[in-house]
Amino acid sequence: MGREINNTMASQNQQASTTSYTVEQLISVNPYNPDILPDLENYVNEQVSSETYSLNANLCLLRLYQFEPERMSTQIVARILIKALMAMPAPDFSLCLFLIPERVQMEEQFKTLIVLSHYLETARFRQFWDEATKNRHILEAIPGFEQAIQVYAVHLLSLTYQKIPRSVLAEAINIEGPSLEKFVQDHVDNSGWTIEKNLSKGQLIIFPQNEFNHPELKKSSVDGVSLEHITRILPIIG
Repeated sequence: MGREINNTMASQNQQASTTSYTVEQLISVNPYNPDILPDLENYVNEQVSSETYSLNANLCLLRLYQFEPERMSTQIVARILIKALMAMPAPDFSLCLFLIPERVQMEEQFKTLIVLSHYLETARFRQFWDEATKNRHILEAIPGFEQAIQVYAVHLLSLTYQKIPRSVLAEAINIEGPSLEKFVQDHVDNSGWTIEKNLSKGQLIIFPQNEFNHPELKKSSVDGVSLEHITRILPIIG
């Protein structure tokens, strides 16, 4: 019985791997073949269910929609844009939006996604989460969305600040209470965060140093040319 289950699972895993490989192969062989459009649409749904992502495949599908506008699925397009939002700070959302006709962008769900993108690009996280909450029906079909945006928010904060009040972090990631406590502790344990008590500002989150929140690190890495490198260069110049 155990062997049969293992064989079945192996077969399913192999089939999923083959499907993924086949889609990528189809794209590389003939990306403008309209016959692969259903495969690419299925692949978008597979990315959603498996929480994976392929920008190349999604861009290929959007280009095919340009040639076959009557076959466009707005549900699939919305899923592509949401997955692109989840890839920030990569510019995937803009790349995808460029391939979507303006008449489609004027639909309500796409106007909402464009607004959400703008809030993320400008780090207006409170407005983003407020808008996302009002449009939960658009976003809730994509698993991992909130977590991906939280990762982006933390990434942006850690590049911009050396330390922030706990309340600023809570607003940026839209978490509070015990869930926030667990989130912070996980990053203390695994990401090098430290906690500082401040009488006026309460608890402060201190991020690890990097060349963006500590510019002197970048300066030293650029200016720090060793004597050994100089002695190697001088004979070449001479």
